Amino acid sequence: MEEINSLMHGFSIALTPYNMGLMFVGVTLGVLIGVLPGLGGANGVAILLPLTFTMNPTSAIIMLSCIYWGALFGGAITSILFNIPGEPWSVATTFDGYPMAQRGRAGEALTAAFTSSFIGALVAVLVITFAAPTVAKFAIQFGPKEFFAVYLLTFCSFVGMTKAPPFKTITAMMFGFALAAVGLDTVTGQLRLTFGHMELLKGFDFLIAVIGLFGIGEILLTLEEGLAFKGTKSKINVRIVIETWKQLPKYWKTMIRSSVIGCWMGITPGGATPASFMGYGVAKSMSPNGKNFGNGEMEGVIAPEVAAHAAGTSALLPMLTLGIPGSPTAAVLLGGLLVWGLQPGPMLFVEQKDFVWGLIASMYLGNIVGLIVVLTTVPLFAAILRVPFSIVAPVILVICAIGAYTVHSSMFDVWLMLVFGVIGYVFKKLDYPLAPLVLALVLGDRAEDAFRQAMLGSGGEMSTFFSNGLVGGITTLALAMLFWAPVRGLLDTFKPKADRS
Repeated sequence: MEEINSLMHGFSIALTPYNMGLMFVGVTLGVLIGVLPGLGGANGVAILLPLTFTMNPTSAIIMLSCIYWGALFGGAITSILFNIPGEPWSVATTFDGYPMAQRGRAGEALTAAFTSSFIGALVAVLVITFAAPTVAKFAIQFGPKEFFAVYLLTFCSFVGMTKAPPFKTITAMMFGFALAAVGLDTVTGQLRLTFGHMELLKGFDFLIAVIGLFGIGEILLTLEEGLAFKGTKSKINVRIVIETWKQLPKYWKTMIRSSVIGCWMGITPGGATPASFMGYGVAKSMSPNGKNFGNGEMEGVIAPEVAAHAAGTSALLPMLTLGIPGSPTAAVLLGGLLVWGLQPGPMLFVEQKDFVWGLIASMYLGNIVGLIVVLTTVPLFAAILRVPFSIVAPVILVICAIGAYTVHSSMFDVWLMLVFGVIGYVFKKLDYPLAPLVLALVLGDRAEDAFRQAMLGSGGEMSTFFSNGLVGGITTLALAMLFWAPVRGLLDTFKPKADRS
């Protein structure tokens, strides 16, 4: 009952005309970001984050989170109409969404995708509403060793749960740790890896890194591939929407499965991209129409969209309650909270109740706004996509440069952004994941501080990470996640032999 009262108070904050206006602006910008390859949710939020520094934190986080919801929605538009994933998590949507569009069913595919996204997000917001306060109260018991165990669990989850080869994930993460170590050592006060450059005294700003890695890196890759926008005409009217909605209830089992998968992958955190693939794979293996997947099956659109939106939304739960982001975009939002002087964690629910519950209320309203916006603006964004990429790419590049420059009003940051862009391009070419790198860059120094504090408190005894049931359980779970990938590979090795027998 306390959660309901707090949520009602949150609605009173989110429903002000100013905040509602920011929701519409944020969702519209987010859809545009999701539609244009080369931006992406994390990069879009990173670019626009400096513009919110003059707002109060509640309004700022409402706008930025709505940009995120809009990007989640917008990624499906290019996937279905053009077979171009606007976002990484929209790749699985192309498998059946684009074949539906080729058959003249683009309206059905888009309606199913948008509605499924809304349902997945709604389930995740309900989880956040009723689970966040409990998790926050539980997290008050956390000290340095418990926090390090949680950080360890986060890093190990990326290694064990990702579809990328563990070696590549670990390599990307180690590179992120190295970047996080640059600057002033908070324990000893010594400079590390600055090589005489005073600009690196504070280390690498995660905003600059994200803009370069995701934005510039994707532009370079797209230009190399010579990608051109060629798509299918799209039309959505009330009749198509209603007819599609009539079909959706028969897929309720798929929606429940994908919602569970998405929430789990968002909280652990696996992320929206692996969640969408997992949701698609599970639906294909369990659906009676599984053999038709890939040929334009509506269920093949519903499953990844529900999972991706549930994961993208639930990723905010560990960020708010523990200060652990469940996705790259959540990591960017975490940086925003720190800039605004807010410390994510269990005390946030005590000291900043208006902020927390205003944000949670805006999640409900923002996704409703998002559904309305995407259903009414598809023809507009389809027209934008017909603009040659030779025109779109410079615009994206200028936006990225402005975003990087406004962080510290320094040209050094713009050049640094370009360097990170080249790194992002190389990583993409070599098929190395960027999410572990960003996660390690954001959390590396915090994990290091927690580890060193725990070591100082225990006199250097590693056994402190098994000194009680809480920290021991989290550490054990982290190690299990770390070695899950080789165990899974070993099981897959024996599976064909079992089939032959």
